[in-house]
Amino acid sequence: MKKLNKNKTFFASSIATVGLAALTMTGSAQLQQAGLRRTDLQRHDLGIAGQEVIQARVEIDPGAVPVRHKHPGVEIIYVLEGLLEYQVEGERPVTLKAGEVLFIPTGKIHSAKNVGSGNAAELATYVVEKGKPLIMLVK
Repeated sequence: MKKLNKNKTFFASSIATVGLAALTMTGSAQLQQAGLRRTDLQRHDLGIAGQEVIQARVEIDPGAVPVRHKHPGVEIIYVLEGLLEYQVEGERPVTLKAGEVLFIPTGKIHSAKNVGSGNAAELATYVVEKGKPLIMLVK
């Protein structure tokens, strides 16, 4: 029985490592987790050396577990639909509805949670350092 548990632990660790690698890749990495869907819409170099802009649609189902993370640049959020609660490091939680916006400074740890009863989605615009992982998970 102990051998089976070791194998289960190894398998779970391997899956987690593969998932983390996918999250921290540069390029068109997709943040995919149960209840969370991310679709990269566009990516362009800026006129500032070493900087790029990325836009993505992020959809969050009710009850999805928030993922604490940070970015190597700023994130500008526009809520497209639903009701999202954002927790930004050092600040009180804020709940936003469709049409409202939020600015997250470079390197600030944050997470988003769908606190409504239906689908919620945001348009995330990142101005980040080119070549760095877009999403860095934080425990």
